[in-house]
Amino acid sequence: MALSFKHTFGQIDGTRVSFVESNLTQKRMEFLKSLLELNGFTVLVQTDAAKDESAQVSFTLGVTDLLFNAVIWIYDRRLKTLDGRILTHEYWEQATDSSKPQYWEQNLKS
Repeated sequence: MALSFKHTFGQIDGTRVSFVESNLTQKRMEFLKSLLELNGFTVLVQTDAAKDESAQVSFTLGVTDLLFNAVIWIYDRRLKTLDGRILTHEYWEQATDSSKPQYWEQNLKS
């Protein structure tokens, strides 16, 4: 899921949260939950209502820190990976397991 610049708020189990992502798979939800908890956030997860019986279960994830916005925290280099390195956009999107190379070190092929 692409990062959203829109900062949305709501409630999960009666607690005000800043939504991180919604319509998540089980695997993505577990990845983000462990990542955010490692970075000191209190994470709440809500199971989304299925539209029909054949639909896959999806989740909405939020943090109790109402100032949290994933875009700001990622690009301000405030988040750490599971192994303690600085988190990159590609790591957040689970496009890579590495935080290297940085964007300025990549070879662009024409």
